[in-house]
Amino acid sequence: MPITAPVERTREATRPADRWNVVLLDDDEHTYEYVVEMLGDLLGHPRETAYRMAVEVDTTGRAIVWTGPRETAEHHQARIHAHGADPRVPECAGGMTAVIERLD
Repeated sequence: MPITAPVERTREATRPADRWNVVLLDDDEHTYEYVVEMLGDLLGHPRETAYRMAVEVDTTGRAIVWTGPRETAEHHQARIHAHGADPRVPECAGGMTAVIERLD
């Protein structure tokens, strides 16, 4: 019977996919109710969570509203921008601003 050398298997180190934050930025053109409704409609946040995020963006100027893969973060960012004006504020020109930031 022939003797064979054991097969050496190397396991490539798998690195988790980069994660990105979608960060909502504060402005004076959108009401809390708009923010709560938008975060519920677009990201599925419960009203209580969305309200806490609205308070955070209002008091600190920004709030992380979603974290995950870059492609999905870009999609959520675009949906936030396209969500439209707040009908409660006649001067409101359009959707809110969001940026994406790599999570280190």
